Amino acid sequence: MSAHSPQTSSDFLAACRALCGAAHVLDDPADMAPFLRDWRGRFTGQALAVLRPGSVDEVAGLVRLCAEYRVPLVPQGGNTGLVLGSVPDASGSAVVLSLARLNRVRAIDAVNRTMTVDAGCILQQVQEAAAAEGCLFPLSLAAEGSCTIGGNLSTNAGGIAVLRYGNTRELCLGLEVVTPQGEVWSGLRGLRKDNTGYDLRDLFIGAEGTLGVITGAVLKLFPQPKASITALAALPSPQAALQLLTMMQDSCGASLTGFELMSAYCLELVARHFPQLQQPFADKHAQYVLLELSSSESEQHAVQLLERGIGAALDQGVIQDAAVASSVAQSQALWQLREHIPLAQAADGKNIKHDISLPVSRIGEYIVHTEPLLQQAFPGCRLVCFGHLGDGNLHFNVAPPEGIANEAFLANQEAVNRVVHDSVVAFGGSISAEHGIGALKRDELARYKSPVELNLMRAIKAALDPLGIMNPGKIL
Repeated sequence: MSAHSPQTSSDFLAACRALCGAAHVLDDPADMAPFLRDWRGRFTGQALAVLRPGSVDEVAGLVRLCAEYRVPLVPQGGNTGLVLGSVPDASGSAVVLSLARLNRVRAIDAVNRTMTVDAGCILQQVQEAAAAEGCLFPLSLAAEGSCTIGGNLSTNAGGIAVLRYGNTRELCLGLEVVTPQGEVWSGLRGLRKDNTGYDLRDLFIGAEGTLGVITGAVLKLFPQPKASITALAALPSPQAALQLLTMMQDSCGASLTGFELMSAYCLELVARHFPQLQQPFADKHAQYVLLELSSSESEQHAVQLLERGIGAALDQGVIQDAAVASSVAQSQALWQLREHIPLAQAADGKNIKHDISLPVSRIGEYIVHTEPLLQQAFPGCRLVCFGHLGDGNLHFNVAPPEGIANEAFLANQEAVNRVVHDSVVAFGGSISAEHGIGALKRDELARYKSPVELNLMRAIKAALDPLGIMNPGKIL
């Protein structure tokens, strides 16, 4: 999109200030800086201004101004994304539309088990508001203290409870959206069944702000479990982890709420950089699984289910050792091992990240097939493989060999992606499980999506956003 004349830009910003107040139109570089850097600190974009509306009407008014002046806009929640989806490009022609001030919990209906919230609500705030009403909002991920519901919906975020409760898409019943024309679609219906035409809600969830601006949502709530219990199991291989998953699902059903795979190297990294975290096993094992069971009955029921499943797996040689948490503190200590893997990776240096998904049944096969291909192409590279095995999502990260500089290895990103992603597609998987596409994976998407899929996506984009002002350069 061509740059605007200084006069046009000045008129546009003056109209924005008149609409939402001069204090909420930031154009000083220092004030804008936090909104322009991506979460991982690898890219800093430029912007004409950062707009901070305080109501849905102000969002609609600002979008109408963007359409009138042909100014591209980048919707932004907590800016915790990992694929450059919530930061502007380097041209400086776009504005960032921050939803941070839209942060009210509008209503909770404990009988209907729904909660209506503004898009700028922090995920942790939503969890706590649900808990205060004796309910559970189960979406849980590492950035929950700073990511927002609007961003979670725009990227269809996953996290650690997908196995039991599904992605964010499954946790949303209705949306409120400002269209690229600045109109407000009020679809905040708390209905489980509503067969009245196209499902517009599903169109905007996962669209990464390219089709409209999510301003509100009706979320599903669940009963709070009476108890949850955690265990760490040591296993000889990823295939053994899949056997354990099947056994636990057969014996525990919906009580199995977490099932996280971690390789030996993942826990070695955590031990190296966070020695204060206790490692539960003296011996080293090839793979580890962190399991969580929740019970709607009692702690005793959860313990019985877990011990029965773990006992059977030990008897059959599926697992080699197990540590069962006997207190909340022990449970938190086991989860800390899993949660510190990304932190340990960052402390160790840069690596080439992949967020992939596969049919659960093929994960073991995929790891065994792909790791040798990487070693063949990049001898000595180290695989940091962990993730949500229960729902088929792996974080399949490739770190440099010992003694190789980070930047030298990162130059191989495209070649490493080719090995990992070609293999993913060959095994019937996806190149993005829960982080979205943004700008970072746009070319990868074009490589692996069929022309039919891409043309359908472009047709939807052109129909809803004919001016092309919504988050340009993202996804397509």
